[in-house]
Amino acid sequence: MKTIEDFNFENKKALIRVDFNVPLNEALEVADSTRIEAAKPTIIKVLEDGGSAVLMSHMGRPKGQRNPEMSLKHICDTVAEIIGVQVKFVEDCVGDNAEKAIAELQDGEVLLLENLRFYSEETEGDVAFAEQLSKLGDVFVNDAFGTAHRAHASTTVVAQFFPEHKCFGYLLAKEIDAIAKVMKTGEKPITAILGGAKVSSKITIIENILDKVDHLIIGGGMTYTFVKAQGGQVGDSICEDDKMELALKILKEAKSKGVQIHIPVDVIAADDFSNDAGTQILDVDKIAAGWQGLDAGPKTLENFKEVILGSKTILWNGPIGVFEMESFAKGTIALGNYIDEATKNGAFSLVGGGDSVAAVKQFGFQDKVSYVSTGGGAMLESLEGKTLPGIAAILQG
Repeated sequence: MKTIEDFNFENKKALIRVDFNVPLNEALEVADSTRIEAAKPTIIKVLEDGGSAVLMSHMGRPKGQRNPEMSLKHICDTVAEIIGVQVKFVEDCVGDNAEKAIAELQDGEVLLLENLRFYSEETEGDVAFAEQLSKLGDVFVNDAFGTAHRAHASTTVVAQFFPEHKCFGYLLAKEIDAIAKVMKTGEKPITAILGGAKVSSKITIIENILDKVDHLIIGGGMTYTFVKAQGGQVGDSICEDDKMELALKILKEAKSKGVQIHIPVDVIAADDFSNDAGTQILDVDKIAAGWQGLDAGPKTLENFKEVILGSKTILWNGPIGVFEMESFAKGTIALGNYIDEATKNGAFSLVGGGDSVAAVKQFGFQDKVSYVSTGGGAMLESLEGKTLPGIAAILQG
């Protein structure tokens, strides 16, 4: 696996695919700079070697149209502030303007190209468009894990024009390593915590990780499909009736593979989907009509704590309650605390997938786990066992 460490960028232009698809506020200022900060080490390495960095990214879904609100010029100042170097900007990503800006770029300088998705050829994986992009650098560096599951021109196709001069940036290399630590080289016991609302959105992950883990903790809305499938009463809790057979199949499969599945035994139930709802602690299989489970209960958290503190490798994907409401965030916060404690005791902990990353940020656990993945969809596809096209493109000679 070639990483940025295998190259010296002196007098070279590094064409770096970053993931600067960051949220902007109403004043079109960067609202969350996490992804920009994550790309900094790769950019700095190129500059310190004595090379220049050409940054390409998408933002939003302009669908091949030039949308001024999605121009990357809005993030230039923030990128410059984070990297500590002035950032030049060119209002195109291919063609004469871009090539002229590249020709004028000096060693030690950084140039940000315009939004790739202003061209429909980007998402179509157009080869001619990828070839135009390839003219803008001497070495292709993919550091965008968030888009590694897309076979787009700038993430995958462009790599073929750099047969010997392509590599992973620090961020993408770390993502690959973190997932491998869970899926391939993890120290046992390995525990996966899967939360979120639906079994249907996690089924492929569950099927793929049953061969890798010792414990599977199921929480969140998925709980109630499993409970109802086993004859429990779930009241008005979210439940996929058409996935109950599947839930039973998963339980059977886990048993045959020696994987222990841990499902909540009690819940915080509410009489309304609201932060101000009336609540009570109920057994998970005895929730009356008019009530719905919105968070894990105290006995459940004790059970989960024991499993997590006994683990050497932990994957956390999805919250175990409606953490956006303060009244139902306690379970997710407790889970974060247990993982923090296990990590301090030497466990490797990986957090990934949109909602769990949001929860980790909201409750300040970013620095208390081993690794927080930056790519939602890419992370999920990796856990499903898929080879991501953006990663395969670098690995191919």
